[in-house]
Amino acid sequence: MENKQELFADGLGQIHFAGGMVRFDFVTLQPEQNGQAPVPQANLRVIMPPQGFLAAFNSMQQLIDKLVDAGVLQKNEAAKK
Repeated sequence: MENKQELFADGLGQIHFAGGMVRFDFVTLQPEQNGQAPVPQANLRVIMPPQGFLAAFNSMQQLIDKLVDAGVLQKNEAAKK
């Protein structure tokens, strides 16, 4: 992959399904005046077909499992109740 473009997002603002496609709206945190808490501002939308979404979800789940095994993340047992 030459000429790769990198983008940064603080998080995911919204995921929704419209027009047969899954849409991810990513946000960055923009500082406010007077020291108030930063406000999320949408800066990028990624759109993919449902089968692409499922493949991405499976890849993310595999990475989460590896991070748990490596001790980088911990399972939240309270969330399962």
